[in-house]
Amino acid sequence: MSHCFDPILLRDYDLRGTVGDTLHAADAWALGRSFGTVIARAGGRRIAVGRDGRLSSPMLEDALVAGLVATGIAVLRIGLGPTPMLYHAEMTADVDGGIQITGSHNPGDQNGFKLVHRHAPFFGADIQTLGAMAAAGDWESGAGAVDTIAIMDAYVARLMQGFDGPACRIGWDAGNGAAGPVVEKLAQLLPGEHHLLFTQPDGHFPNHHPDPSEEKNLADLRALVRDKRLDFGVAFDGDGDRIGVVDGRGRVIAGDQLLGLFAQHVLQKRPGALIVADVKASQTVFDRITDLGGQPDMWKTGHSHIKSRMKQTGSPLGGETTGHLFFADDYPGYDDGLYAAVRLIRLVSALGQSVTRLCDGLPTSIITPELRFPVPESRKFAVIGEVLARLRAAGADICAIDGARVRTPVGWWLLRASNTQAALVARAEACDESGLALLLGQLDSHLADSGVSRGSESEM
Repeated sequence: MSHCFDPILLRDYDLRGTVGDTLHAADAWALGRSFGTVIARAGGRRIAVGRDGRLSSPMLEDALVAGLVATGIAVLRIGLGPTPMLYHAEMTADVDGGIQITGSHNPGDQNGFKLVHRHAPFFGADIQTLGAMAAAGDWESGAGAVDTIAIMDAYVARLMQGFDGPACRIGWDAGNGAAGPVVEKLAQLLPGEHHLLFTQPDGHFPNHHPDPSEEKNLADLRALVRDKRLDFGVAFDGDGDRIGVVDGRGRVIAGDQLLGLFAQHVLQKRPGALIVADVKASQTVFDRITDLGGQPDMWKTGHSHIKSRMKQTGSPLGGETTGHLFFADDYPGYDDGLYAAVRLIRLVSALGQSVTRLCDGLPTSIITPELRFPVPESRKFAVIGEVLARLRAAGADICAIDGARVRTPVGWWLLRASNTQAALVARAEACDESGLALLLGQLDSHLADSGVSRGSESEM
């Protein structure tokens, strides 16, 4: 017996597809057989499995567990919860790996899997290996057992460990995602006044799409903060590993700017430390880290890439523009939007300023949001290759660790291929509007040379 995954399902740092089209129960079963075989051949015996609140997640969980136990691997089911709760289980329980069934921030008809092996992300070539194993039917066989545990309270206790923050008035928007039940528990434990939105997990996402990096999805939170005159508000994506923040005036603080704020505190404790940020981050963030005495490290976009880079370099802090934040100073180093929210409260005390005042002190620039525009899956990486070839031929100043980040006297622009969607991603930053227009003109010229247009772009 063997199984062939749709190639689109096997992404760079997770598996993700459209349920009923590129993702079926048979794929979850085959993933269980392949990943279970990897674990078994590495000497492992048990895997933790969690899921988000999407309508398809229970079905995929059942099929995944069936595949794992058919390989002889025991399964520890932790139930519905955010992805970082699965990471916590993998770190603390007697297991050798973990799988979270989640579509993250993608549309409701999509779903997927995030994998961990021995406290490290399982991604890149390793995911492609799973596909090759399935196609060959190269699987171990056995009869594993299944246990179920309740771990949410222990996870919440870990979030609260060492809490030394003030009593704040905070708005929380869980977006009907998997973070909701944890938010409810945190609100009972944290000092201050807490106003909660949409904490009931609902795979229909009836209030707004669970992606806090898209400003329109923060409209309810901004209204709550303004109406109640709260100190700030936090929001989470569908699986709770990303955070969005608005200050007391309703201003959105982007993920890379949050990284700059947290860097100030971390570098007070660890002078000269290396801080990792993704290639989409504002140049002001890299400059801020330098000014604070840290070492800025630009790296590939993607939660698995950032986590791996931090382990490689010993970095205590990393982050992405999309709101993935990684703390390895007094936390295990995985991305956890809920822990980032708790750390933000603690930051207010540590730096002696409100979130609004901290936002006032952030450097400004003229920067686009993240711009995404559809390009066929089979074409997106080829376009990047063509653009890089032209830039190199022209002698441009480029960083090519993840797509093309082009540095010019007036600022920079970026073009990279999305690893989660059939799309290209662009961003540009300049000192003024005329400089930004110049940069976007350069970007559009290169796109046109490859037969692509930003005309159908969306901000995500």
